[in-house]
Amino acid sequence: MTSESSLIWSMLFGAIGVGFFVYGRRQRMMVPFVSGLALMIVPYFVDNVGAMIALCVAFIALPYFVRR
Repeated sequence: MTSESSLIWSMLFGAIGVGFFVYGRRQRMMVPFVSGLALMIVPYFVDNVGAMIALCVAFIALPYFVRR
């Protein structure tokens, strides 16, 4: 059973993931592309809200620290 907070966080990170995914695909940059894909997939498999937030924040920060 998912909670309301889990649903809201999932929608937020999914929307951010779509933005990263489209940006990475159009610019042909692998790190934002994979990061966006991960942001769209991670909320489906992580039930704990705190762990989901930590993982997704790490995936959001990844393109800023890894430039390839």
